[in-house]
Amino acid sequence: MLRPSIRKRILAIAVGLIVLLAVTSVLSTVMTRKVAHQLDELSTKYVEAYGHLARMNVRSLEQALAVRRMVVAKMQSPPDDAAFAGQQTIYAAKGLDIDQEAQAARALINAIIDDTSTASDNARLGRIEDRIENVNKDLRRYLSEENARLMPLLAAGNFAEVRASLVRADSLRDEFNQKVEEIRKDMMGQVRSDALVTMRDQQKAIVISMILTVLAAILGLMFAIFVSIGITRPVRRLLDGTRAVEAGRLDGSIDVTTRDEIGQLTSAFNNMVEQLRHKEKMRETFGRYIDPRVVAGLIERQSQTATDGERRVMTVLFCDMKGFTSLSEGMTPQGLVKVMNHYLSTMSGPIRTHHGIIDKYIGDAIMAYWGPPFNEDGEQAQLACLAAIDLARRGAMLRTELPELLGVRTVPSDCDVRIGVATGEVLVGSIGSEFMMSYTVMGDAVNLASRLEGANKIYGTHSLVSAPTIAAAGDAIEFREIDRLVVVGQSHPETVFEIIGRKDELTLAQVSLQSQYAEGLAAYRARNWDDARHAFSAALEAMPGDGPSKAFIKRIGDFQATPPAADWDGAWVLDQK
Repeated sequence: MLRPSIRKRILAIAVGLIVLLAVTSVLSTVMTRKVAHQLDELSTKYVEAYGHLARMNVRSLEQALAVRRMVVAKMQSPPDDAAFAGQQTIYAAKGLDIDQEAQAARALINAIIDDTSTASDNARLGRIEDRIENVNKDLRRYLSEENARLMPLLAAGNFAEVRASLVRADSLRDEFNQKVEEIRKDMMGQVRSDALVTMRDQQKAIVISMILTVLAAILGLMFAIFVSIGITRPVRRLLDGTRAVEAGRLDGSIDVTTRDEIGQLTSAFNNMVEQLRHKEKMRETFGRYIDPRVVAGLIERQSQTATDGERRVMTVLFCDMKGFTSLSEGMTPQGLVKVMNHYLSTMSGPIRTHHGIIDKYIGDAIMAYWGPPFNEDGEQAQLACLAAIDLARRGAMLRTELPELLGVRTVPSDCDVRIGVATGEVLVGSIGSEFMMSYTVMGDAVNLASRLEGANKIYGTHSLVSAPTIAAAGDAIEFREIDRLVVVGQSHPETVFEIIGRKDELTLAQVSLQSQYAEGLAAYRARNWDDARHAFSAALEAMPGDGPSKAFIKRIGDFQATPPAADWDGAWVLDQK
């Protein structure tokens, strides 16, 4: 076992680092809050108080302008009494504004003085506050006296004396503005002083954080040196052995020289190499039963073996040969195995060619899927649709091969391939019991793909796919909308499409079928039964034997005899899988 002193040192270093991190966090938080509070005081009190002082000057000048406009209004012939009254109102309002700006500045300065959590020159701020009050009182008194002299002069029309009175008022106002300017300079000095204090505290916080960071780095370096000296030497031998295993050399082993954890680890490593030799043989065998990519993932990426799995958007495909089971009845086991192997090999080829993962064989049915980590999100649906096209073609070829394999002359006409494809979020992971697990996919998209495969027999189609699959497949696929279905196990309708072929490979008949069928579907959903029947009949003329057109013509006949409910939304409910 490791010496207790090593455990204690490691624990002490870890605890010390944790304490240091906690102290750093607390100090940083405290100093950050202090700096933030100082910045808030600077921006909302100091600067705002300075702004109120500046506006006192502006309001004083606006008041002087109002007096001059009053004089001009009286000097006109005849006097403009309305303009005079308006400017007199402005004059009084500006006087009130000056009082309000002064009171607001004093209130902010008093708030700074009352806040004991920040450093400020309270004595100097108090003097500034007193000067604001005195200057404002003096201005009100002087201007009130001058205004009392000015108004009678204006009423009497003695403009010579009015001008003299204005000169005196301007002199008083200049004196007021000068005093306010001096107060503003002193206030600006306080603003700068508070900004310097804030910057000093901010720099102090940065320095303390740097010091603590350096201490943490030194402790971490000491810990690394300690670990490298006490542990890494025996670990190097394990590393060399691991590199040999990584290179594929499984024929060696490492001598066990100690009885501590390193020695136990070395013994475990030797056992692991022995197990790897055995698993390599098993891996070669499993490759014939499980897709090699899944095998590689299960062996090399432990995350894929987690039982909790993960949610991913995947594309799932089900493929089945209608009537194949009945054809194989009465065959010998050896013959049946031969036929099944040929059938599954033929139908599995397009899936593997288009990078799909074959999940399982269910009798003569095949389940496959596309998606991460085996395919990119942007290509999975397109690959599945291309595989479906090739599967349908392989199914047609297989029908010509089955008579010879089965020893019969012909196969029934209804023996044909059926494919269902759906894209959606599924659960991906290793699912099973503690005795046996399977890396597979589960979810609504899997059920929908299975239901769509079965729905082909209702419409006489080869491949039905969901709307998300069509949306994700891009422009490489030609398709047509077949119907809106409520499949077994779901309560909401799904828009279902049929894959017709690859882009730019359609015949004129298929193009005409697309157009006529779309018109019929629109008329059908609008309850225009005659127009729908006519369009579907035209589709049958373009493509004789088209299964969906036949199905809708029969359905229209049933609806004409028994119309659907008033709230019918055009969806067709499937009552069987």
